[in-house]
Amino acid sequence: MHRSAPLLLSCLLGLSLAGCATLTGTPEESGDTGEQTAAGNTPDSTREQEIHYADFEPEVLYLLLSGEIAAQRGRYDVTLVNYLNAAQISRDKGVIERAMRIAQSLNGDNAQRQLASLWLEVDPDNLQAHRVSAIQAVKNNELQTALTHMEKIMDLGGDADFDSLAAMAGNLPPEQQQELLDLYKQMAERHPETPELNYSTALLLKVTGKPKEALERIEALLEDEPEFQPAIILKGDLLYQVGKRRNALDHLLVNTRRFPANRQMGTLYGRMLIGEGEMQAAQDEFSRLMQRFPNTPSLRLSHALVALENGQPDLAKQDLTRLIQQGHHTSEAHYYLGRIADEENKTDQAIGYYRSVEEGNYYFPALARASALQAGQGELDAALTDIRELREANPDQAENFWLLEVNLLLDQEQEDAALEAATEALGAFPDNIRIRYARAMLFDSMDSPEQAEGDLRRIIDEDPQNAVALNALGYILTTRSNRLDEARGYIEQALALDPENPAILDSMGWVLYLQGQEQEALAYLSEAWAAYPDPEVSAHYGEVLWSTGAEDQARIIWKEGIDADPGHPILIETIERLTGEQAL
Repeated sequence: MHRSAPLLLSCLLGLSLAGCATLTGTPEESGDTGEQTAAGNTPDSTREQEIHYADFEPEVLYLLLSGEIAAQRGRYDVTLVNYLNAAQISRDKGVIERAMRIAQSLNGDNAQRQLASLWLEVDPDNLQAHRVSAIQAVKNNELQTALTHMEKIMDLGGDADFDSLAAMAGNLPPEQQQELLDLYKQMAERHPETPELNYSTALLLKVTGKPKEALERIEALLEDEPEFQPAIILKGDLLYQVGKRRNALDHLLVNTRRFPANRQMGTLYGRMLIGEGEMQAAQDEFSRLMQRFPNTPSLRLSHALVALENGQPDLAKQDLTRLIQQGHHTSEAHYYLGRIADEENKTDQAIGYYRSVEEGNYYFPALARASALQAGQGELDAALTDIRELREANPDQAENFWLLEVNLLLDQEQEDAALEAATEALGAFPDNIRIRYARAMLFDSMDSPEQAEGDLRRIIDEDPQNAVALNALGYILTTRSNRLDEARGYIEQALALDPENPAILDSMGWVLYLQGQEQEALAYLSEAWAAYPDPEVSAHYGEVLWSTGAEDQARIIWKEGIDADPGHPILIETIERLTGEQAL
């Protein structure tokens, strides 16, 4: 929040300087003003109303001058109050507009509502006032009022921004989404020749989970407006969503060549290619886009990541290095450069890149990997010291740093130290589910199932829908007690919450096997193995196959597990116990 102060200061000081120019009789220069739409702030080329201070009563003039002085002193709240009062007293269009700009800069919703209402009294056809009124109505969930203002904007020849409101509907409760959809359909019937409105209705149908109906509407729109590019993009998105993935790719391939300058269309096509695993085609598409839009950092980042996926680290490094030089996506770029160096066994270089990640979603993964590499070089104490110093310096993120320390100690097989750290962390943050779960798994690995059960029950008490904790508790009871019926109950709850999770499928198969239901167990274990061929799943699946007489198939499954992890203790114990042979 503190970083925004200089920007806001310059914005409001700009207002102050403009006011001073008018006081001296210098005409105000026109410029772009920040005008809000249903989607947010967009530039507006409309000239701001000039304020002629000499025309005001002394009370209004005093409010305006006091407001400007307050802005120079950083008291923006006083500036807003003074301008609001001056606008209400004078009813001057220039003062109202200036006050609105200040209210928008400060995100003053109440002031914006008052000023928009006043503005429409003074100038009923003012587009900006209608836009602000529409935004504020949406924020108050007054959807009918918002659409009334947007329809008025459309009638006045302005851009009503129906699509922005439709896109925002994803944040509304389902009943309000349906209300908005009904209102859009009614308006579309009143204005059938308005492509933007029909497009927005289709967009809203998508948001409300009706992609097939949305696709029908979009296809009808494109029959009349075949060049309407937003609808072309939405059609590709909808085709993909309804499962017609090949059709979606073909549609976008044709249209990205028809409209090569449409960056949004090309980006969607590239991402769909990634989703379908067509990585070289995706790289080619992002390369095309990057050549056309060389100053768009997000395209360069996408191109770098696809190149990296395609086994071209040198090409990826070029893009990532350039992003850092230009100051764009620096955290992501440093993280992926770290990964490249990591894979090339350039440990010191990798640590340097990882530690250059200073914020964002990649910060903790980068710090975790840097710490692991540092520990791998025999510098575990130094890595722990760094983590602890960062925790002290960033108390609002202390829980994440504690978890990082616990996981690092676990990775280094320092179980006693990890347990001590987890217990200390829970003393400070007893409600942290991730740390408590880590301690539960640690207790289990240290042959203390009762303590593990206690931690997992605490998690489930606080979060009854936690499928991971339910499954862990069920599995521990399955493998470390004879309470199989109770264990199965927890696993069934977990499976109901996350029916495709291979770990839960494995747990379900194993508890069924121990209860003597071999065929039912095989169904779950085969599904778990197909989704996630983990060595422990291999051990369970192979044992059940062996028990049913399918010994050759069991050996095949075990071999695949051994190939993946030759030293896996559970798998080795299973093979040697059942076959009497050495697993390796």
